[in-house]
Amino acid sequence: MIPYGKQYIDEDDIQAVVEVLRSDWLTTGPKVDEFEHAVADYVGAKYAVAVSSGTAALHAAMYTIGIVPGDEVVVSPITFAATANCVVYQKGKPIFADVDPETLLLDPKQVESKITSKTKAIIAVDYAGQPCDYDSLRKIADQNNLVLVADSCHAIGAEYKGQKVGSLADLNIFSFHPVKHITTGEGGMITTDDANYANRMRIFRNHGITTDHHQREKQGSWFYEMTDLGYNYRMTDFQCALGISQLQKLPKFLKRRREIASRYDEAFASLTGIIPLVNRTDVVNAFHLYVVRIDSTVLGIDRTTFFNNLRGKGIGVNVHYIPVHLQPFYKETFHTDTGMCPVAEAAYEQIISLPMFPRMTNGDVERVVKDLKDCLTS
Repeated sequence: MIPYGKQYIDEDDIQAVVEVLRSDWLTTGPKVDEFEHAVADYVGAKYAVAVSSGTAALHAAMYTIGIVPGDEVVVSPITFAATANCVVYQKGKPIFADVDPETLLLDPKQVESKITSKTKAIIAVDYAGQPCDYDSLRKIADQNNLVLVADSCHAIGAEYKGQKVGSLADLNIFSFHPVKHITTGEGGMITTDDANYANRMRIFRNHGITTDHHQREKQGSWFYEMTDLGYNYRMTDFQCALGISQLQKLPKFLKRRREIASRYDEAFASLTGIIPLVNRTDVVNAFHLYVVRIDSTVLGIDRTTFFNNLRGKGIGVNVHYIPVHLQPFYKETFHTDTGMCPVAEAAYEQIISLPMFPRMTNGDVERVVKDLKDCLTS
């Protein structure tokens, strides 16, 4: 089975973790600060805050900007559930805006149509690794006094008009799950240029306590204050050591992902009925996913059959995602339903994610393409 995604761990990564395991600090130690600075420097942001997952990063962002009951946040339906769930954690209401039919990125015109007096923020999702239209989204946010949040969990290393993802929004979210570009096992990061946001998130990840153990140890103090209700969303030092090692390899990982995408592009350029997502000319895609549409009206085969046939051949395709507003929780809690985001709903019936990870060989790519073509001809 060729999976749709997979981590790339080598001996350098293992050694980095082992060194921390032999050190005095396993958590809240110096590696956390080192990893934060490394990520901030890489994306061109002033501050970075490490947390235990991408979901924790999203939650910290919603807490930090002050989402409370009655507030609305505009989100994309084509994303993992955590993008909307983080609003609900703060008792806010996610408002789903439809996506662009060619890229499946949040459609700025649809965002604008969803803004009310209750709207406090926009969460843009850099779906599959391609940055959103940040110029348009920033203009909408500024005109309506909204906070712009980038869910860039798919897109570390991507660029928008020459500027790295991670420096484009007020708060930028990354995930370090094993299928992402770099991994810490589980883990997340928020980058920002706002010192107040960064400070609030550091307190939030540590139970709402203003200092952590490492800071008190350096000060020779036992005293601490809990100023708000926070969570234990800390990332360990050995995870951060892995992250530092992985970040050094990110350029190599990105290069290989783009090579694989180019091979897929070439293979599907003349293949009727298999339609890759459109890549905008003003961005550099990080290619977390390689997503194609299956045009059943042309091919005479529906997505589910196509999916099952490829899985049967050992090609670990996946589907990203079931539109969040169609999930039972959202239907029952917020009375969402079919018809709210017709572009996203139509895309969901067609999309399929092909294997995409740095350790794929050219032979693996050729096998995926061959088996895909065999499914069509059979």
